Amino acid sequence: MTKIYGLLGKNIGYSFSKGYFSEKFETENLDCEYHNFDLHQIEELKEVIKNPIVKGLNVTIPYKEEIISYLDDLDPIAKEIGAVNVIKFGRDQKLTGYNSDYYGFTESLKSLINDTIKKALILGTGGASKAIAYGLDQLEISHTFVSRNPDFNELSYNTLDEDIIRAYKLIINCTPLGTHPNIENYPDIPYEYITENHVLYDLIYNPSETTFMKKGREKGANVSNGLQMLILQAEKAWEIWNT
Repeated sequence: MTKIYGLLGKNIGYSFSKGYFSEKFETENLDCEYHNFDLHQIEELKEVIKNPIVKGLNVTIPYKEEIISYLDDLDPIAKEIGAVNVIKFGRDQKLTGYNSDYYGFTESLKSLINDTIKKALILGTGGASKAIAYGLDQLEISHTFVSRNPDFNELSYNTLDEDIIRAYKLIINCTPLGTHPNIENYPDIPYEYITENHVLYDLIYNPSETTFMKKGREKGANVSNGLQMLILQAEKAWEIWNT
């Protein structure tokens, strides 16, 4: 019987996951299909999980946090992060939430950084940023969130100055700013203070070079998009579903 895997999200249209897993299933000759489950609201999940041939799900914006209340169990790491991007189906369709984003991020970041990078700015405070913060903790890199509406211990964009940018050598964009088709958008940080000692990491993968990355590269910074993170988190999801 064909096994169904899929992505839960809203307004997802074409997704990396669908393309990646469909190609994987074909290449490896697996009797599986990957579907996009575009939910207008999270309650529609109930219909998806009723189907007994659904064997695993990925979760994307805006449901990585909302999904938790619909699960039967949480992996300890996902619980600590507070966001889920992988759902494993157990016996009787019991749902357990995992997070493979942090793994994809940390593994893809290791080759970009060196021992001089001790502090990071995380732009954005959504579900993805929580996994990034956890990953940075594992790498022993301290971090500060930057938000349009900062909470206690967070920075606002308009407080970013030369001293802050010089002190934080790693800057990670966890906002959707710059995603196709609005590729001219970018986070509002003072790029004039970026140097060749900086790393600018963008979770966006489409386009392959965002304006955020381009502005960093123009200052000599090491830049990366989120494609390698996506590949690594997808393979980790496959491992979770099949163990």
